[in-house]
Amino acid sequence: MTAYEVAVRAQAALGEGPTWDPATGRLVWLDILGMRVHTYDPSSGRRTARTTEQHVGAAKPRAGGGLVLNLRDGVGLLDPDDTFRWLHHEPVPGRRANDAAVAPDGSLWAGTMRYDEATGGGTLSRLTGDGDVRTILSDVTVSNGTGWSPDGSLMYYADTPTRRVDVFDHDGGVVRNRRRLTEIEEGAGFPDGLTVDAEGCVWVALWDGGAVRRYTPSGELDRVISLPTPRTTACAFGGPDLTDLYVTTARTGLPAPHPLSGSVLVVPGAGKGLPQPAFSG
Repeated sequence: MTAYEVAVRAQAALGEGPTWDPATGRLVWLDILGMRVHTYDPSSGRRTARTTEQHVGAAKPRAGGGLVLNLRDGVGLLDPDDTFRWLHHEPVPGRRANDAAVAPDGSLWAGTMRYDEATGGGTLSRLTGDGDVRTILSDVTVSNGTGWSPDGSLMYYADTPTRRVDVFDHDGGVVRNRRRLTEIEEGAGFPDGLTVDAEGCVWVALWDGGAVRRYTPSGELDRVISLPTPRTTACAFGGPDLTDLYVTTARTGLPAPHPLSGSVLVVPGAGKGLPQPAFSG
């Protein structure tokens, strides 16, 4: 078992989306249901929090500074001076944003889901900085972890209730040839957020599994990091050398949450992450 530390002690209802911002040396993370975007500076311990006006599924750094936000009613841009504007506004009753990721070409791949988690009620869409939107997957239930291989030729994706992490061939913003990388066995939890490391291995946080797993590109289980918080939600490498694995957790739906549920945990020296591109808009 690899030792973990508490990076941010918190009680987030649905902590999610850890993302290392190299431009500021801070971790960006969020509480979807608490409608807050947080930052954490590990060198100083300084924390910030910004409240959003609706549920926020993801917050990713932009190339020119600021953040791109995957929100309940669409995707918006937050400028460095805190000015907000919509990039794509598409309210759908009963639907909200969930996880998102920035592709190697700087586009945002943003997921959605129904509040009632109705089968097939969500989507995965690709958005570019000029506001162009294209639906990639339309029959999704809970759109979650998305990531790319080091050379960008493969895309990994988790639709949580399926228990699967799938892999696609990826080229020029187009995916094809969907197939299974791995399937989480009954009783071990559900695949939530994921990240890909410098060796091309896929790290997956397991909702109701209290763990992060590392899978090789061939789908072989390579490593398990057990954590005390049952609802681990997402993971990302951070720190100046991208060797520390940050893991977000949730309290929502737990009758007796662990004291650390809702906190951000970190496993120092867990591996070597890939530099994450910023959104081009």
